[in-house]
Amino acid sequence: MPSTHPPPLARNPLPGKPGAELSERYLLLTLAGIQFSHILDFMIMMPLGPILIKAFGISTHEFGLLVASYSFSAALSGLFAATFIDRFERKRFLLTVFGLFGLATLACGLSPGYVTLIVARGLAGAFGGVMGATVHTIVGDAIPFARRAKAGGIVSSAFSVSTIAGVPLSLWLATQFQWRAPFILIALLTVLFILIGLRVLPELHHHISPATGKARRAHPFVEMLAVLRDANHLRALLFSALIIFSGFTVIPYITIYAVNNVGITQHDIPFIYLAGGAATLITARLIGHWADLYGKVRVYRLIAIAALLPLFVVTHIGAAPLWLWLICTTVFFVLVSGRMIPAMAIITSAAQPKLRGTFMSLHGTVQAFSMGLATTLAGFIISQNSAGQIVAYGSVGYVAIAGNVLAILFVSRIVMHDSPAFAMKRANSSAP
Repeated sequence: MPSTHPPPLARNPLPGKPGAELSERYLLLTLAGIQFSHILDFMIMMPLGPILIKAFGISTHEFGLLVASYSFSAALSGLFAATFIDRFERKRFLLTVFGLFGLATLACGLSPGYVTLIVARGLAGAFGGVMGATVHTIVGDAIPFARRAKAGGIVSSAFSVSTIAGVPLSLWLATQFQWRAPFILIALLTVLFILIGLRVLPELHHHISPATGKARRAHPFVEMLAVLRDANHLRALLFSALIIFSGFTVIPYITIYAVNNVGITQHDIPFIYLAGGAATLITARLIGHWADLYGKVRVYRLIAIAALLPLFVVTHIGAAPLWLWLICTTVFFVLVSGRMIPAMAIITSAAQPKLRGTFMSLHGTVQAFSMGLATTLAGFIISQNSAGQIVAYGSVGYVAIAGNVLAILFVSRIVMHDSPAFAMKRANSSAP
């Protein structure tokens, strides 16, 4: 029987760069670059909210649907991809989907109106959701458990870089030219990272074997059904849904709330993302290191409990000076996004290695559906009064807090297959 454990990266060194350590670093930085394009494409819709609402003459509900179209499409494509993702070598699959994502993002920048933009966002979400799942699958396949949270922190730094550099630059382009400019920039970035990925990413096909190939040809849903029959997989998927739901009820409307309720000008919006991104660029790697050192579940719980405060403050604060709002949103970015670093290590390790690609594709579906559901629900809870202010954002905050608390209570029920504790338990159970 072929081994289900990934080959060491030393077997796939970069051309002219001997050693697994350097190869692993380049792999993670390349994956972070791909994630940067994906995350920026998703994130840019939120700070563009006031601009798009004015440009298209739409309501907050319609803007919520514009954001959610990306997520719901990503959910459907992830569900479809789960039927075949483990049939393909990881590198070629990722770069092919990434190229299609770039074309869809270009279509967003060329959209003539609201309806066509929704369609283009749906296409971008379809490819982006599968792409994000594949990135995390590669991390799970190529990086040992002992370094997986730290590796996830490096890949998650794409969020920080996109908020520090990507979002402010995109907003500057949108104000200097048009709202279309950021999407064209992202399309150009996909070309750059595809060229880098062709050279840097190692081929990963250890998950493909003749035995499993026969099963795949016999029934396209065999891997998906195998994933869904595992109770531990289901617990991990529910855990992920709770985390995402608790964040994305609040996140898409932060900019609109800042402009209309807190009193922050559109000109100062980039400072929110600059400060938050700079802080998370430092804290993401620290959180990953702490999770590997002190335990992924323990660190997750501590950060998630701390995140309850900014979830409350950001959704309840009224008019405030810029410096105070920057403190609130920076702490929000650090803790709310920081939860995902140990959480992703837990979720990735919950998958059976031979089914990790299918599991992560289904996980991407669950994440995207949770984002879309959270964004849509929050869009129907909040409204704008005659003065243009956002009403009932505090209620959205309570929904987010409830989801976060449930996730904290639920995390201990997940078994991590790659952990030393699980390996010891399995060894003891098989001993005579």
